[in-house]
Order: sequence, then structure tokens, then C-alpha cells
Amino acid sequence: MQTTILTYSTPDELSNSASNKFIEAAQRAISERGRFLVSLSGGSTPMKLFERLAKETLDWSLVHFFWCDERCVPMDDPGNTYGQTKKILFDNIGITNIHRVESELEPALAAQAYAHTLSGFAEAPLDFPRFDLVLLGMGDDGHTASLFPSSPVEIETSTIAVTAQYQDRPANRVSLTPKVFNQAREIWFLVTGAGKAETLRNVIKGEKNLELLPAQRIQPKDGNLVWMIDEAAGKLLN
Repeated sequence: MQTTILTYSTPDELSNSASNKFIEAAQRAISERGRFLVSLSGGSTPMKLFERLAKETLDWSLVHFFWCDERCVPMDDPGNTYGQTKKILFDNIGITNIHRVESELEPALAAQAYAHTLSGFAEAPLDFPRFDLVLLGMGDDGHTASLFPSSPVEIETSTIAVTAQYQDRPANRVSLTPKVFNQAREIWFLVTGAGKAETLRNVIKGEKNLELLPAQRIQPKDGNLVWMIDEAAGKLLN
């Protein structure tokens, strides 16, 4: 695993760079393997990236979009990542290769259905795709995707239903697992804001605590791990 930390002055600078790198990664994957498989996350930072990607030129017909996690709410709910991404990105690029979580289902059924979706893109000996790119964020508590502190560390399935209480509210989500993430060719964490500085330092520089800092569970087996952070988030790393 090769780990790289890229620091940007502002979130806008980060988003601009990430957009350029996304297009480069897509073109490389399409040239080498004929398609680009990417798994997306929600949150404000990725949405800024999606706004920029909507203006980029690419053969979008060869790009397949998946999700790292999703809330089991209707697509028109503000908390639904697919719904948000559709308005910002998909409606502007005419993409058709969208493999969303069936968020109208209960989490357990949605997780099972999404595992089946993933199996349709499996690369032997895996029963799920080896993503060309995974885009992740990190919460101020160290969670990533819907892998929350104190959640099980060893997960043998490709997807899980997340139904436990989280920060005094029910989670009701579906998440991919480190089993899938860690097979990716590229994993990018997009992290901005001073409120995440201490946690980011603990995740990158601190002792291993996979139970309480789920972001540390992301360790590509044969891929690159890239942290794209702004100066505010990275102020405690030096």
C-alpha cells in the first residue's frame, strides 16, 4: 500500500484538483480495462467535486457509478446520496450506468440486493468488483462510509445493514465493507475543515484503534491510499 497526503489551501482548490485527478484516473482505467468503476460517497465535499465533474468532458458511457453507503430513505429525501448526486451530476452528463442502493427497501434487504448488484461486476476470485476508485469521507468521530465507531471490525460480507443507533438517531443504512474497499486500485479520502483536524491526526499518525477509528480500517491490499485534505483539516499533522 502506498499512502499519499495532498494538502490544499481551500476546499475549492481541493475539489478542482480532485476533479482533474478523477478524469485522469477514468481515462487511464478506460484505456487499460475498457471501463471505469467508481464508488461514491455523500457529504458536502464530494458534492463540490460532483459539481465540477458535471462540467468535464469524458466518455461517461464507460463509467459505472456505485455507492460506498446509502441511507434507506426515499430518493427525494435530502439525506439520500443518490438523489443529491443525480441533481448535481447525473442529470447534467446523461449517465446511464448507475448502480444505486435500493434505498426504498429495509436495510437488510437493501444490503442483500446490493451484494447481488456487486456480484454482477465481480472479478474472480472476488465476488464483488475491484473498484478503480473509491471516494470516501471521514466524520469528526473517525467514521467512514457507514462504518461507525464500535461497529464490528471483522466483516466477511461485501455489504452490511447498519441499523444501530448513531448519535441519538437510527442509522438505517447500507454500507460496503473494508473487504470491498481494500481491494480497490485507488482510495481517496476527501477531508476538509478544522473540526476534523484532531481526528485526522489520530487516524493518520496515532496508534491503531480499528474499533474506535473506522477510517483506519481502510488499508488497500494492492492499491494506493490518497488523503486529499485542506489546510484546516491538516493543521495538526506536522
